[in-house]
Amino acid sequence: MGWSPQRPIRRAAERDEEAITTWVKETWPHIKASPASRTRGSASPTSPAKA
Repeated sequence: MGWSPQRPIRRAAERDEEAITTWVKETWPHIKASPASRTRGSASPTSPAKA
């Protein structure tokens, strides 16, 4: 018959698309950028972290 096993996407009835769009544009870039600013340490107890 050509049917596929697709299911409808469940979304909350209270979902606020405008608030989500604002969060993605304003808040997410700050969260995403913060780990890159940190320096990585060394896992070895005898080797210091390189800067």
